Amino acid sequence: MSKNAPVDPRGPRFSAWITSTILATVLLTGSWRLLAAQTVLFAMCAFISLKLNPWGHVYRFAVQPRLAPVTEREEAAPLRFAQGVGFVFALVGTIGYASGLTALGVVATSAALVAALLNAALGLCLGCEVFLLLRRRAPFLARPQSTPSQ
Repeated sequence: MSKNAPVDPRGPRFSAWITSTILATVLLTGSWRLLAAQTVLFAMCAFISLKLNPWGHVYRFAVQPRLAPVTEREEAAPLRFAQGVGFVFALVGTIGYASGLTALGVVATSAALVAALLNAALGLCLGCEVFLLLRRRAPFLARPQSTPSQ
């Protein structure tokens, strides 16, 4: 399966709940190490493949079999872009906490938490929406057009 294969939209929402819990724990504890681990997870999903997300594995093997089959799938590219946005905020937060700039860590982590909670609770993926907006404005992000076979 391709790293950009369409995904069950319930999987990213499940992952967003766990990510929200991790980010809230970081805000409560100030643990830059926990935020660094989340940063690595964001990076793996954004720059390599969504399939590397351990919460996606939990969803696929423990939750998805108990649900009705999905009728529609989502494109992976917007989700990967959103993971990249999460990576940037988590990286800034990690740098803030680790360097003693706690306010920077709190602000960056809070922004990531708000985005994760919006995705988890409402299905509103802010990074995905930004990707789609950019796709309309930037031709290099356009979906590849299939050419008719001759």
